[in-house]
Amino acid sequence: MKDPSGPGRRPRFFAVHVLLCMLFIIIAARAVDLQVFRAGELQAAARKEWGATYAAIPSRGVIYDCKYRELAVSLDVSSIAAHPCSLKNPEGTAKTLAAALNCDPAQLEERLRAKRQFVWIRRHAGPGEVKKIRDLNLEGLSLVREKRRFYPNKEVGAQLLGLCGVDGLGLEGLELAHNSVLCGDGSKWAVVRDGRKRRIISEVPEHFDEGAGNVVLTLDLNVQYIAEQAVAEMVNKYKAKAGMAVVMDPRTGAILAMANYPQFNPNEVTGEKEDRRNRTVTDMFEPGSTAKVFLAAAAIESGLVNPDSMFFCENGAYMVGRNRVRDTHPHGWLSLSQIVKVSSNIGAMKVGEVIGPERLYETLRGFGFGQMSGVSLPGEVPGILRPASQWRRIEAGTIAFGQGLTTTCLQLAAAFSAIANDGVVMRPMMVQAVVDADGKVIETRRPEAVRRAVSPETARTVSQIMQTVIMPDGTGIRARLSGHTVCGKTGTAQKVVDGAYSGDKYISSFIGFAPAESPRITVAVVIDEPHGSHYGGVVAAPAFKRICEKTLQYLCVPPDAGETKRTAWLDTEEQA
Repeated sequence: MKDPSGPGRRPRFFAVHVLLCMLFIIIAARAVDLQVFRAGELQAAARKEWGATYAAIPSRGVIYDCKYRELAVSLDVSSIAAHPCSLKNPEGTAKTLAAALNCDPAQLEERLRAKRQFVWIRRHAGPGEVKKIRDLNLEGLSLVREKRRFYPNKEVGAQLLGLCGVDGLGLEGLELAHNSVLCGDGSKWAVVRDGRKRRIISEVPEHFDEGAGNVVLTLDLNVQYIAEQAVAEMVNKYKAKAGMAVVMDPRTGAILAMANYPQFNPNEVTGEKEDRRNRTVTDMFEPGSTAKVFLAAAAIESGLVNPDSMFFCENGAYMVGRNRVRDTHPHGWLSLSQIVKVSSNIGAMKVGEVIGPERLYETLRGFGFGQMSGVSLPGEVPGILRPASQWRRIEAGTIAFGQGLTTTCLQLAAAFSAIANDGVVMRPMMVQAVVDADGKVIETRRPEAVRRAVSPETARTVSQIMQTVIMPDGTGIRARLSGHTVCGKTGTAQKVVDGAYSGDKYISSFIGFAPAESPRITVAVVIDEPHGSHYGGVVAAPAFKRICEKTLQYLCVPPDAGETKRTAWLDTEEQA
């Protein structure tokens, strides 16, 4: 019998042993390659086969008013999604879905046949629709948790707050202006399916949103409501095209209200797109006679004119070259104070001729005309104020009484606030702080003085002149308050239509502040294209009065000493 371990067997045994070792090394090397060096690549390929990742809408921060009342919040909602690769019968699923969601089955089927891992069926579905989908329990469908922006006060402050899209990004207004602060980084979820890609096994969170900053405004919800109601009343009464108002604290530049009418509900966006426009910063118009306040400031600051300086107003008609300028009522000799009080255009031109166009231009620029206010709201325009070197004689005259330059409601409010603030222009302020979810202050905004427009003495003198506008023989008598002195000015400006001044379309305005001695609020009211009457003292002044009365009462500002008795006497005299 031969020895199995003899000389002929050993080489073969050794060869088999080496071969097996080599095979083991090859297998081990392959395993290392697959599990170590190509692990990420293979895992990604596997995830494409049995899963997908989607990002949930970022959780936006809250927008608060100055007293931390919610103006814009994000609510949890469900959206309906489909995974086309998981669908066995797209046609049948489309018909069932169309019946449940009341939509076109053909369009649904086209979407369900897409060669994609994930498609949206209905974003921000209603509670009834979500229940139907749950009850149907269709394969290849899932409910995705998202966030939807909600505005609890509906129309109040809608144009200022703006809108968000379905993807949670700001589209208009403060939502757009502060999108980087309000928008978080969102959550991510992994969808896990079975091997046949027909059934959703689970949704696994990959990343949770850490939240975003909450914005605290200077706006006061109560003052905003007061302003909107007053503007709406005048727009409806005079069948006007639109109206707007701004309420500011002249000491800080804080905006307490920004009213627009017509309104819209940002929770249900319908109607005209232009109703969503924040007219207080986007609409330019000629200031009309409200500009005479700044003419008076320029004249007094120059030292060439004082409140008692007399000017002949040509009995109502004045020729400048080949152009005839008229006053609403004829006047002879008037002082600077009287020119502002009765709003004489001819008197304003005469004052402008004395001080010269360069001085008037520099004063208007100093008050902020022709410049952005710095409030950083989308769509804001700077207005138009051309350099004095480009003014012809007639243009220098018309700019003196508010024609030939354009401004905005916010710009006017900020300029009048500078008169109330002893001549210092404050930057309009809309946001006072940014806080986190726990209420901890992340960022604080402080009032900012931009420049001094005129001296304190000039500002106080102009304020005294503005008080005469509210007297019984002034143009702003309808703005008189009971218990508080008022400084204000009426404005009535023709609109430019097709390059020419219209004979029947006007901008009516009233801007002022109260109380006169220690101003707490500046209010600018502008009514666009009123009918029946177009004078600012008739159309806009009553809205100014209502806003001031209710706001000063809300702010607990005590009546001026002796003013209640004086205004009561004036009311009795007026009735007589």
